[in-house]
Amino acid sequence: MLMLVFITLSTDVLNAAPVDFDAAKRLAARIYADERTDFYCDCPIRWNSGKAQIDLKACGYQVRKNGPRAQRVEWEHVVPAQQFGASRACWKQGGREHCGDTDRKFRQIEADLFNLRPALGEVNGDRAHFRFAELPNVRPQHGACPIRIDFSRQLAEPRAEVRGDIARIYFYMADRYQLTLSEAEQKLFLRWHSEDPVDQRELTLMQRTAQQMGHSNDFVTGEKRWYPGYLSAQPEPVDAEPAAALRPLNSALQNSNVTAVLGNKNSKKYHLPQCSGYSQIKHENQQPFATEAQAIAAGYKLAGNCKK
Repeated sequence: MLMLVFITLSTDVLNAAPVDFDAAKRLAARIYADERTDFYCDCPIRWNSGKAQIDLKACGYQVRKNGPRAQRVEWEHVVPAQQFGASRACWKQGGREHCGDTDRKFRQIEADLFNLRPALGEVNGDRAHFRFAELPNVRPQHGACPIRIDFSRQLAEPRAEVRGDIARIYFYMADRYQLTLSEAEQKLFLRWHSEDPVDQRELTLMQRTAQQMGHSNDFVTGEKRWYPGYLSAQPEPVDAEPAAALRPLNSALQNSNVTAVLGNKNSKKYHLPQCSGYSQIKHENQQPFATEAQAIAAGYKLAGNCKK
């Protein structure tokens, strides 16, 4: 049975959200410790002590300009810092660095784990703060990596497999932090949300992230639904049908066996989904928990193969 961590989060978990971008990167490395490819290029990743190593040859990646940066994995803000920071006074006074030094709210937004994904450093740099769009007339500039970037118009087109993920991140960030999405962006993201619905992997990563953030991305769970006029508080059309993207998610919620924290009744150790021992606990020995705090309160300790 699926335990919905976004409903049963404890106060201890609420206090676990990262306070700045550096803390967020450390937590993101734990959340994505079993992620096998990067976000934009689908290049293989191998994790070693929280550090990601990329195999560029395996995915046909070609360095465009910055070879050293292409060799590393960075934490990409899907909604760029400029988009949520440029309207703040600190940004006008000294840009992102000044905001990081002086604006607590900016640091909170910058550290939101739902907005971070592992990406090749060069692609992260090339995408910069560009808005997303579809660019059928632009050729990919990074070998077999499918991302397309129009530097002159400052636009980027991601691969089809992550477009729905991107849409739901934008919906979440706009909703939580009162960010403005243009009418064109809303139409584009609504279409991407429908064409690339929530899958089990996205749901699992959302659950792990929710454990740290203290809340879910409700556009992934289906508890919230974006519609034109959402930002201006216009009522949702009464005859609107539920988005097609939510139907696969509802099925996943009903059929999934993913649990946030899994304890071993024999060893009194608990495991997280990204740990090697998580899938090795015999069914009769499994004790599910909604949060780490619940496991600890029940006398369980973190398993040795899952040390943070």
